[in-house]
Amino acid sequence: MAGGKVSARQKMINLMYLVFIAMMAMQMSKEVLSAFGLMEAKFADSNTATTDRNDKLLKELKVKADENPKEFKAPAARAQQVKIASDKFYAYLEELKKDLIKQGKYEVDAETGKLPFESMDKTDILDEAWFTGDGLTVKGKEVMANIEEYKTAINDILATDENYRGKAEEFAKTFSTDKVENKDGKKIDWLDYHFQGFPAIASYTKLTAMQNDVKVTESDMFSLFLGNIVTEATTLNNYEAIVLADKSAFFAGEKFQGKVVIGKYANVPPTKLVVQGKEINLGESIDDEGAATLDFNVGNVGEHEIKGEFTFIENNKELKIPIKANYVVVPRPNSATISADKMNVVYRGVDNPMTISFAGVSDNKVAANAPGLSKKGSAAGAYNMKPQGGREVTINVSATLDDGSKATDKKTFRIKEIPAPTGQFRGLSGAQKMSKAGIAKGTVKAIFEDFDFDLPLTVTQFDFKVPGQPTITVKGGRLDTRAKNALNRAKRGQTVQILNIKAKSRGPLIKKVSPVIIEITN
Repeated sequence: MAGGKVSARQKMINLMYLVFIAMMAMQMSKEVLSAFGLMEAKFADSNTATTDRNDKLLKELKVKADENPKEFKAPAARAQQVKIASDKFYAYLEELKKDLIKQGKYEVDAETGKLPFESMDKTDILDEAWFTGDGLTVKGKEVMANIEEYKTAINDILATDENYRGKAEEFAKTFSTDKVENKDGKKIDWLDYHFQGFPAIASYTKLTAMQNDVKVTESDMFSLFLGNIVTEATTLNNYEAIVLADKSAFFAGEKFQGKVVIGKYANVPPTKLVVQGKEINLGESIDDEGAATLDFNVGNVGEHEIKGEFTFIENNKELKIPIKANYVVVPRPNSATISADKMNVVYRGVDNPMTISFAGVSDNKVAANAPGLSKKGSAAGAYNMKPQGGREVTINVSATLDDGSKATDKKTFRIKEIPAPTGQFRGLSGAQKMSKAGIAKGTVKAIFEDFDFDLPLTVTQFDFKVPGQPTITVKGGRLDTRAKNALNRAKRGQTVQILNIKAKSRGPLIKKVSPVIIEITN
């Protein structure tokens, strides 16, 4: 038994269990059976007295609710809910007791008004009614279902206010139906442990004791609603150290910044939870310890805040607890960084697109500079590099970290000239064969082969050479009349050349274009 001061009621319960043990040794003598009867009578008298006291407490709550509805309307309503649940379960236990007397064919003495305690030694009444083999009968399952229904009703009421937590824990212990370890060290079902194999008077007394638990619980809860029960003592054993970091990600070399506090987690569910301006579904997000699971998009790279609030009911008033924290979003590692050190090249005269970023730092805190480097639109990290003079260009990048410190890096690129274009005639380059009619209709073009930049070229002039005839300079990209006349005088098997092709772009100057040689086939 627990040490310290023990109430009279607890002493009575302790004595009852001692009598259970003694009864086994004494083979249920008449004196033992009579002792159970006396205990049952004391529990019954206590139930009557507690019922009167509870009625007075409930009446007082109703009066206070009428006088001060703001403070006591909700507690009075909860008290009424407790009474409804308690009366229902109490009445059910009373029916079980009546059924036990009826099945045992016991009669109340007309003179004393008492049951025949000394003859109530049958053990098979509840054994046959509630138990079958290793399980429960339909009636046994009904008994357990009614106990659980009562527990659920009371727990739902106690879960409405943080101040009721101590009473909720006490209630859970009083009406625990967990498996119990017997004398052989084996855990058996609660109903089996308390009722199977006991004489009728013991089971009858136990049912009356349960009724007493109901009445005492009802009394304590009415007093709780009136504010007459002292709040449970606070002990540091119920607390734990909680680390609160200033942010949820740090860079290597940074100092950890945060706080360590002493606190504990609430196991009373809130009535409302709002995070980032959105109300969270409590049924899906709150676990058994009162912790809320958050699920939202983290946003762009950089530091962000989490804002919201819990809403609890305490002393019948809304208690709002703000939520404030921050976290850092770093880029997702969805690709490897692979670079060919000698291929860091940019081309002169064109816009070389680049992406520049600093891991874990938002774009608005990153700065990059180099001759010819400019920001491209509003996309994060998008730049254009248009190299100027020299053979190399170095891009310097700096980032401002959350603590205000700077991080820097740089990279050097070689500057190369745009390659020479390739001349094309009717989409073909180099040496080819074609009829006079095909040559006459063709167009001279200039393109960049194997060049990654989209740089359109326009042919402005070329030379047309037929063997044995003067070279003709043609403006534009198609043969003019003079060139076609020269082509008509050419013979089969001769080669004509398209030389000195000149082209221009909208940007850089273009180098000499390679020639095209065509063999006449007719």
